[in-house]
Amino acid sequence: MLRTGIATVAATLWLSGTAFAQQPAAATPPPPDFSRVEIKTTDLGDNMYMLEGQGGNITVAVAKDGIIMVDGQYAALHDKIKAAISTISNQPIKYLINTHFHGDHVGGNEPFAKDGATVVSEVNVKNRLAAGTTNGLTGVKTPPVSPAALPAKSYTGAFHIRLRGRVADLKHIENAHTDGDTYVWFKTANVLSTGDTFTNGRYPNIDFANGGNIKGMIAAADAYLRLTNAKTRIVPGHGPLADRAVLTEYRAMLVTARDRMAKLVKDGKSEDDVVAAKPFADLDAKWAPTELASKNFIRVVYHSLADKQDSERPSFRKLFRRS
Repeated sequence: MLRTGIATVAATLWLSGTAFAQQPAAATPPPPDFSRVEIKTTDLGDNMYMLEGQGGNITVAVAKDGIIMVDGQYAALHDKIKAAISTISNQPIKYLINTHFHGDHVGGNEPFAKDGATVVSEVNVKNRLAAGTTNGLTGVKTPPVSPAALPAKSYTGAFHIRLRGRVADLKHIENAHTDGDTYVWFKTANVLSTGDTFTNGRYPNIDFANGGNIKGMIAAADAYLRLTNAKTRIVPGHGPLADRAVLTEYRAMLVTARDRMAKLVKDGKSEDDVVAAKPFADLDAKWAPTELASKNFIRVVYHSLADKQDSERPSFRKLFRRS
């Protein structure tokens, strides 16, 4: 598990283009010093909280008989996260929801499950954690997790978690950040947890090698805009707490990126061609903290639109149904 975690941390940080931008692409950055990580807690009202540390943001929803937690960052931060939650409530963590399979969101699965939490995810998350994955940009392979780190409950389509005084509505967004994304809607609290389908103030990663696609990212933003209003607190996968206005700006960026890249792909441009063209140069000032982050976003959007997607190929069964 330690080697698995280090490989995942390295791949995640390489993709982010924030911590190790000056290193050559082939270099493998060292894992973070988790001993230096501090957990920041933001009160969202109505017994809802956002936790920030190292990795994906965490949402904590306190009910009368337990806690629902969305994402768990890294295993090495388990004790610090638990300590932060203990200052909020002494209720047990009953559910841990995985918004997708990347290690900076699911690393806490095993230790929190040992504490008694039921880990819940969309079925593709469980399948990818069990099989292991390959990063489409770096080629870094993440081996399968141990059985103890797999979600105990998986769902397809939609799922609901109910505790006394609290309901979490889980919904699968197909082929967005990955093929197993879940957003979590706490309707009565007016709080939305998006996972990495929405990242505040920076380009998102689109894991095209594992089902991600910019079209799905836009579809996710559309779904969120239908759910939310001006008072909704939105917990993004990364970045500060957001609202509907920020989400609207993020969606506009995605649409601009898709449209520009679609033209380049239609014109037959290669991946190297589009990277050299810098089609998102005017967007970079707001969304790309480094040149590496800019190039990575160009590449993932390119692959979203240029690679042939299995889902777009009609199967013989579908053809037979149409006849």
